[in-house]
Amino acid sequence: MRRIDVIFAGLGVFVAGGILYWGFEIAGFDSANAGVWSQFLLVIGVLGWVSTYLYRALTQKMTYVQQLKDYEDAVLEKRYAEMSPEAREKLQAEVLDLKQRRAAQDSNSNPS
Repeated sequence: MRRIDVIFAGLGVFVAGGILYWGFEIAGFDSANAGVWSQFLLVIGVLGWVSTYLYRALTQKMTYVQQLKDYEDAVLEKRYAEMSPEAREKLQAEVLDLKQRRAAQDSNSNPS
């Protein structure tokens, strides 16, 4: 998030608090109750926003992590496309061999 985005988010929260406050006053709440309820709703909103951030951070689904993964996938696809057919066949044979070795190791370590 850029610095200007943070400034706009802060201004948005500030304006939303004012709108909520005035909305509660128009709905008939006295000044103190309107302030308390508008603060309560703003805190709930900010906690919800932070919880989505924590969820994305813990599940590795943040924007940067996703962009990095997409970039790495694109680089690998480009390298694969640039390989000669013989090199592709050799790579596929190596991958198949590794898969078979892993399957053999898993079956040896997991007797059923």
